[in-house]
This record gives sequence, C-alpha cells and structure tokens, in this order.
Amino acid sequence: MTAFLSRGERWLDALTFSAEEAKATQSGPIRARDGQLDGERASFFAVVPDPANRFPRATDNVVGLEQGWLLARAVRAVIDADRNADAKRPIVAVVDVKSQAYGRREELLGIHLACAAAVDAYASARLAGHPVIALIVGPAMSGAYLAHGYQANRIVALDAPGTAVHAMGKEAAARVTRRSVESLDALGDTVLPMSYKMSAYAKLGLLHELIEDIDADAPSPADIERVKTSLAAAVKDARNGPRDLSNRLASADAKRTRAASIEVRRRMREQWSA
Repeated sequence: MTAFLSRGERWLDALTFSAEEAKATQSGPIRARDGQLDGERASFFAVVPDPANRFPRATDNVVGLEQGWLLARAVRAVIDADRNADAKRPIVAVVDVKSQAYGRREELLGIHLACAAAVDAYASARLAGHPVIALIVGPAMSGAYLAHGYQANRIVALDAPGTAVHAMGKEAAARVTRRSVESLDALGDTVLPMSYKMSAYAKLGLLHELIEDIDADAPSPADIERVKTSLAAAVKDARNGPRDLSNRLASADAKRTRAASIEVRRRMREQWSA
C-alpha cells in the first residue's frame, strides 16, 4: 500500500467500507468494492497509485496496461454476476486519474487495447442496464478518463481544487500551445474547452451535477452523505433514461455551447437516411 491515500482511495473508503477493511482485502492498482446507495447494493471502482507496478510509468494513479485489463475484468465480473437479475446493480467509477501510462513498452504491448477493453466493459455494462455513474473527485485526464469514467450514463463531479477534465495537464498544455500557464488560464475563461475549471466543463452540458462546497481531500460525514444522495439521484435518473449517451446533448447548456456539434450530428443523420 502507499504511504498516503490518493483522493480516489479516500473517496472509495468513504463511499464503501472502512479503510482498515480495504487494506486487508485488496492491493494493486484497481480497487473494486461494494457499497450502498439509497439502500441498494452498488459496485465501486477506482484506479489508485501502485508503487510496485512492473511498469515505471504506471506507478501513479494512471491507466496503463494492467489497469486497463484489470478494470475490464472487474466491470465484466459485475455484468456476469447480474446477468439474470431483474434490476442491474449501479456501477460507480470513482475518477482520480492523472493520465494514461504511455511509454515505449506500453505502446509495444498494446496499451490501446487495454484501455479499449475498459471502455468496452463500461459501455457493455451501461447497455446491459447497469446505471453507470462517474464521480470525478480529482483529475480526469486524457485517455485515462476515456477508459475510466467517460462511458457513464451520468457524470457527477466535485467543484473543488484539483478536479479537472482535460486532454493534458496545464503545464504540458502551456508548452504545446507556447503560452504561459497564466495566459492559458485566461484563454480558458473565453474558450470553454480550454478551461481547467469544473464550472466551465459543466457548461458544456456533459455533467449531470456539479457538487459545490465539498472538501475533496478530507470529506466530512455531511459531505459524504451529500455525495451519496447525488449518486443515488443520478442512478435513478439513468434508469429513467435511454441507455445511450444522447442526454449529453440534450441539456440547455449543451444546446447553447455545443450547437455546432448538435447541428453536425443532425446533418449526418439526415444524409445517412437520405
């Protein structure tokens, strides 16, 4: 185990059982545990730091070869267990992932396949009737977020320092765009997809809920209950909606900020059916 808990680990402990039980039952880069949401059994998954990982680039809370395959196996175990159940249990992806673990060996051994396996498992769970909810408690970066969280029916996020959804870290983005970090922040205030603020991401219409005034690093019992209530509401909403991801373009924010995307899709459907 790591000497300190990552944010994803802290929230997994808070939403399921105690940290002492967790240490006794699991190790490695993926945590898979059960908890309760509104009196209903739910499965929770998190990617956590793994200092002993055989791949040097995969020792942090990132999605690499092992993480991708292990996520896929864990999610598919839930699908198999509930295959004949009338009501499929909710699946919650606790998202605190800094990046995909890119390296020469990872490329050669097929990190794209490992991440795709995780994507496919989450999508299969959603299409099979499991309400899949992503809870963003930390960074949700690049291919790691695509593999762990982005296939959710509903996305819930904490509006707190350290939470962000982006293609790359701020310093790396500043280098790529040849800007200072300060000018990149200023650009994000006018170009929403460039922003690192969760409040800006919410305006794209992709979030089901942005939860404010939560201590993301040391949540109080009241904070934890608020998040559980939000997750339970997201589960209920997912069950009452379609199993695809069309809801992400249906909100008022999406219609305002993603009008061009909506129009492109409309024209593609029109031409496809012509």
